[in-house]
Amino acid sequence: MELKKIALNDVHEALGAKMVPFAGYNMPVRYSSDLDEHHTVRKAVGIFDVSHMGEFLVSGPQALDLIQRVTTNDASKLTPGKIQYSCLPNQEGGIVDDLLVYCLAPEEYMLVVNASNIEKDWNWINQFNTEGAELKNISDEMSLFAVQGPKAVDALQSLTSVDLASMVYYTFDKGEFAGVPNVIISATGYTGAGGFEIYVPNQNAKEVFQKIMEAGAAFGIKPIGLGARDTLRLEMGFCLYGNDITDATSPLEAGLGWITKFNKDFVNAPNLKAQKEQGVRRKLIGFEMQEQGIPRSHYEIVNAEGATIGEVTSGTMSPSLGKGVGLGYVQTEYSAPGTELFIKVRNKQLRAQVVKLPFYKPTL
Repeated sequence: MELKKIALNDVHEALGAKMVPFAGYNMPVRYSSDLDEHHTVRKAVGIFDVSHMGEFLVSGPQALDLIQRVTTNDASKLTPGKIQYSCLPNQEGGIVDDLLVYCLAPEEYMLVVNASNIEKDWNWINQFNTEGAELKNISDEMSLFAVQGPKAVDALQSLTSVDLASMVYYTFDKGEFAGVPNVIISATGYTGAGGFEIYVPNQNAKEVFQKIMEAGAAFGIKPIGLGARDTLRLEMGFCLYGNDITDATSPLEAGLGWITKFNKDFVNAPNLKAQKEQGVRRKLIGFEMQEQGIPRSHYEIVNAEGATIGEVTSGTMSPSLGKGVGLGYVQTEYSAPGTELFIKVRNKQLRAQVVKLPFYKPTL
């Protein structure tokens, strides 16, 4: 299948990005080095083009009812300007996708979904739309820039009259940005470094990207690829769909009980509630290597006797901490912080320890 191209594909190639296939799109994985880009975001400010993400508009009198039915979190708590992290449960106890729910106005919402799941999520949500909520897939019309890092406010403030410094995490505002009206400026991001996500129509993407680069130049802004995005999110213990959460992982196993609200009826709620009451047999944990070695996805997790107790779902050498860190599912009795585990790396069993997430504690 032919790779899709984001609006600024040619801009990234001109910037020297290494482009790779990702979720069906041709995407920039790095411009300089993953390490340099990672530290740029932790210490200053970087811009990611994440325009491959999907956006659905849900509106009308039945919009909230539909969102309540298909997501685990309680969207009735949202008011205009607020955002919620949630997930779409399937009928078998797993997760169709994780997503953000934006309340744009009364009876008007935007769902932001993972690029690899756009078609799957669209079909899934539509099958539950029996009461006639209005649904519009605007994924191919929108570009999305994540400007992340402690200097993000400084880098962007000259481009908008919206007071960026006063914006609270998981809220957004709509206003003029870089000369473009009605831009969604969202205090979100998947890095733990602070910052914003900027939603702009494709036709304005190039000028907005260039203006962000110009305004941020004095603060050391650099374009950042998907390689550093992965190490940044992993240091925070944030789940990646397809690795740490899938169609076969329950939100309760994945530590997402906090977004699973049983005060409403949603897809597969009775089974998930029963699972909560009975307790889960396995849990997603964070672990740090106690010996030299880099954990990788699908590596076996074993106990002191060498018996398999789980599997690594994400792992890397943490650029901020200088040690191997990872996420993985283990039998529940091995999930408490401080528990000793072993990761099988090239037929060696390397010692690791369960730790409380996040691995990296940002000083924002």
